[in-house]
Amino acid sequence: MSGVRRLGARWRRRRPLRTRLALAASAAVALVAVGVCAAAFFVIRYELLHQLDLSLTQSATRVIQENRGEGPQTVAAECRFLSAPACAQVVPADPAADPEAAYPLPVATPVREVAAGARAPYFSNVTRFGQPLRMLTTPFGDGRALQVALRADPVVKGVRQAAVLLAAVGGAGVLLAGLLGYAVSRTGLAPVARLTSTAERIAATRDPRHRIELPPGPPGRQDEVTRLAASFNTMLGELEQSVSAQRRLVADASHELRTPLTALRTNAELLARADRLTPAQRERASGALGRQIREVTGLVNDLIELARDEEPLPLVEEVRIAELARHAVAVARTHWPRVPFELETGPGAADAARPGVLARLTRLLTNLLDNAAKFSPPDAPVEVALTAYGGRGGYGSGGGLELTVRDHGPGISPEDLPYVFDRFYRAEAARALPGSGLGLAMARQIARAHGAELTAGAAPGGGALFTLTFDGDPPGPR
Repeated sequence: MSGVRRLGARWRRRRPLRTRLALAASAAVALVAVGVCAAAFFVIRYELLHQLDLSLTQSATRVIQENRGEGPQTVAAECRFLSAPACAQVVPADPAADPEAAYPLPVATPVREVAAGARAPYFSNVTRFGQPLRMLTTPFGDGRALQVALRADPVVKGVRQAAVLLAAVGGAGVLLAGLLGYAVSRTGLAPVARLTSTAERIAATRDPRHRIELPPGPPGRQDEVTRLAASFNTMLGELEQSVSAQRRLVADASHELRTPLTALRTNAELLARADRLTPAQRERASGALGRQIREVTGLVNDLIELARDEEPLPLVEEVRIAELARHAVAVARTHWPRVPFELETGPGAADAARPGVLARLTRLLTNLLDNAAKFSPPDAPVEVALTAYGGRGGYGSGGGLELTVRDHGPGISPEDLPYVFDRFYRAEAARALPGSGLGLAMARQIARAHGAELTAGAAPGGGALFTLTFDGDPPGPR
């Protein structure tokens, strides 16, 4: 038995889902059709026999009423050719009282028992005169039994014809069930087939731009398979964006690394011929080589940071944003001694805390401050403001926290504003300034990983304004 189950399971695994669904649907419909036909056959057979039994009961009642006083033993003339409505005979309980003439209908022990009152009336099927008969045996009174028989061949013929007709209907139902099962499986699995075809095409071409064609209709009334196809299209869109971003990152990184690597190779070749250089030339080449190594190292580290889209959970702690801002501003003052930095902390913001990775949030603020200082004119301040809003106790009580960094430089042109946070993007005015174009992209990535939002815009009166917003009480960093 277990071997049969294993064979059945192996057969199901080897058959396509469409075939299995078609077989299951066909079997279900076929079972219903066969069951209905079988039930109809038994109902028709019962009704025909019931009508014949009613006729027998009525005939028996009529014979009893007509012959109660006379007590006939038999009506042989009516029985011989069965041309009368019914064939009737009276049988006594005692075989010694039987007439000399033979009974036209068969007499058995149960008939004597009915005559003696020891058995209830009953119906039986017999064959007589070459014809099938339906016979009723019932008490006649005075120790006698009445047997009434009717020809059953019309009923037998009707039952046989009903069986043939219902068998034909059942066979047609099974065939129709197979066609319907195939149609249902083909129609119901059409989105799945398109999904499979699209997935196979993507696997073969490695191109995530393909999409599954969805049937028209409002999104709220789509079935489960259509919603699955829509979700798969959404996943393909995300995959396409991810692949495109990865390709752009590789292309931009290769472009940005080409210049410093070329310079590194040139200076390394110069230092390889150090015996031909003067001490001043060697010192300049060595200094340039060191600066270029630091530049490439910083660029590679930034790329590694950008490639990591999640924050290390073991390093998550409660970070006080005001203390973090004061520390970042103090470090920026040492890096940019000619740029004044001003920090203003609003009411309720001094004790505001945020779950996060301290080093990563410090990197975020440092990138914003370095970007502002890089574009600020000498002696023009960089203004940092920390404000709590909503809730009585600031951020920790259901409110939000907003940190702004403003410079007084040339600002961001409307053409450059949509691309400020793109990797390796630098405006025309910033091409000559140091940097790799990854600082702001990294800042936004860190902000989003901590459930915050970083935006850029034009400051009133000129300059650029960057706003870091922590809304409500979001979960910790990813």
